[in-house]
Amino acid sequence: MIAETRHQMILDILHKQRSASVQELAEQLHISESTIRRDLIVLDRQGKLTKVYGGAMAMHMEPAYDPYEPDMDTKEVLFVEEKKRMGQYAASLIRADDFVYIDAGTSTIHLVNAIDGDAKKAVYVTNGLLHTRILARKGCIVYVPAGRVKPRTEAIVGAAVLNSLRRYNFTKAFMGANGISIERGFMTPTIEEAELKAAAIQSSLESWFLADESKFNKICAAGICDLGQANIITNRLPDVRYAEKTLVKEIDRE
Repeated sequence: MIAETRHQMILDILHKQRSASVQELAEQLHISESTIRRDLIVLDRQGKLTKVYGGAMAMHMEPAYDPYEPDMDTKEVLFVEEKKRMGQYAASLIRADDFVYIDAGTSTIHLVNAIDGDAKKAVYVTNGLLHTRILARKGCIVYVPAGRVKPRTEAIVGAAVLNSLRRYNFTKAFMGANGISIERGFMTPTIEEAELKAAAIQSSLESWFLADESKFNKICAAGICDLGQANIITNRLPDVRYAEKTLVKEIDRE
């Protein structure tokens, strides 16, 4: 099978199912995984797909609506290595004199784990229960807003948290999102958490969303803010148009 034919078949598969692993593509095309890997590298460089660890994703995918809010146990096993690298980069942005807000979520957990050196001297506010414990064990100054604990995400939510965040003036905020789209910006499944995230961003001089590639082109019920209101740290950007709207740091393209 000539390379051009293989390439088109790969793109056709991704068009139908949005993403595929190297093993899946090799089985469907009846060729070796090493050949598939070489083809994915070529197509990625040509801008025809996005190569990710173990497979590829289609470019310029139509946004998909996702009403589901996964629990912490489900999210903790997804994109683990990618989230670690994203967290390490985010931690490198924190200085000793920063006043930092850290959003609840599994991506930001890896940021908290990576905090070291001068970053431990910064002052933190977080609505994540696990985040609070890790920061306290590191000897960091950490404040926890009053509110209700949401069991599914282990986040502290409610009107009291919202009122607290509106009174702060953060130098940096590190956020999580369930969905990101060109038209709708950053999103999450619940209005309650969307309001908290929006308040933190409005109270911060600089905001970053930590989002692996699966979060892009996904629509959720509640909007947080437009793309231009925050920067993005991701492992891979599946659509170059996002970089036209805001600053994007791609960890795996270096």
